[in-house]
Amino acid sequence: MARDMSDKEILQMELDQLKIEVSTTRTAVSVNCKETMEWVEAQTEGDPLIKGVSDDKNPYKVDKGGCIIT
Repeated sequence: MARDMSDKEILQMELDQLKIEVSTTRTAVSVNCKETMEWVEAQTEGDPLIKGVSDDKNPYKVDKGGCIIT
């Protein structure tokens, strides 16, 4: 795409992107970290990687039995 554009067009796109980034509201990292941690903790209730999957709902559970060699 950039090959089809002139230098002026590329610079205009960069300027437009920088204007967007400057107008973005910013928050402190400490606030973002706290909010992220709260969100993750709220999601743990239904997370099977943290809580595990009950045996009756686990499609990959294999009945453990002995090995039979014949």
